[in-house]
Amino acid sequence: MVRARPTSDPSMPQNLADRDMRAIRLWLYAVAALVLAMVLVGGATRLTESGLSITEWEPVMGILPPLDAAQWQDAFAKYQAIPQYRALNAGMSLQAFQTIYWWEWTHRLLGRLIGVAFLLPFLCFLWRGTVAPSLRPRLWFIFALGALQGAVGWWMVASGLAARVEVSQYRLATHLLLACVIYAALIWTARRLNGRAPLVVPARSHAGAFVLLLFVLLQIYLGALVAGLRAGYAYNTWPLIDDGLVPDAARLFFAAPLWRNFFENILTVQFDHRMLAYVIFAVALLHAFDVERSVKDRTARIGAFALFGVVALQVALGIVTLVWRVPLPLVLLHQAMAMLVLTATTLHAANLAERIPRSLAAPARHETSRPALGRDRR
Repeated sequence: MVRARPTSDPSMPQNLADRDMRAIRLWLYAVAALVLAMVLVGGATRLTESGLSITEWEPVMGILPPLDAAQWQDAFAKYQAIPQYRALNAGMSLQAFQTIYWWEWTHRLLGRLIGVAFLLPFLCFLWRGTVAPSLRPRLWFIFALGALQGAVGWWMVASGLAARVEVSQYRLATHLLLACVIYAALIWTARRLNGRAPLVVPARSHAGAFVLLLFVLLQIYLGALVAGLRAGYAYNTWPLIDDGLVPDAARLFFAAPLWRNFFENILTVQFDHRMLAYVIFAVALLHAFDVERSVKDRTARIGAFALFGVVALQVALGIVTLVWRVPLPLVLLHQAMAMLVLTATTLHAANLAERIPRSLAAPARHETSRPALGRDRR
């Protein structure tokens, strides 16, 4: 008989056999790897301006690409009818169209594959009874987010088919953020099924790890706004931006209403992206020293400094990418590094999530000097 091993998450089952926990954990990591691949392919699809090459949303039949010359001509004719072709790619050859088509088709195929790779094993685990009731709502919620992501993806594409030559930066950022939330949820859930005992972690360190995770997600959202506005092609100097460390307020906030500047003003969006990078760098450094000082677990301490290391590398890569005027290889590497930072942050935060207060973890004092009851000698 296989003995169950205690999990570090109180919402996780206590009676799962080791092999069942391991199978579920590996399954979640495998799905997360597919989501990671989809995010990277999605970035390449955007950078090669391939995202509007498929102008219809066919969740089932769209799995098949054009199979003969007539179908290719039909797909090409539909692309030629949208503004992007007329404004940016007029005169494009069929062969060039096929190149951008395959990028978008691969991106959508990965989305369908993720859905199948999540749902079928999940149903199998449910049928076998290896998913405890406390875990089922979390997994169903992740599946619902994945289904929503498909709809958000088409909502994003649709924004570029009529009056625009590219997709809305609002919808692009929403699409990427939701993918990253799904990815983090998969990594978090898998990490919490590792069966380790809870760590002794001060509330301050726990909160710092979680704040870093929120900051990283926000930074990815801002990065998507930068990409959607092509803001990386402007203000290619560092540390100055628009001839100053802080741009003039009149240029940062000239649009009305005020909130539009944070989403549509190229200078403001890039400035916000830079400033949050500095904040994440500083918080990650302080958090690493805090964990080193207050957490005795070696894995947690290594994780905190590893997290700071990838954050520092990402900041340096972002600066080089900006100064070199966003060459395609560096942009792709910068996006891949962003996902590495998200991975490290999620794993670290999940590791510190279940904490034991120090007052409860302290060893009890043995009151050996107190006389036994009934034997008090006066």
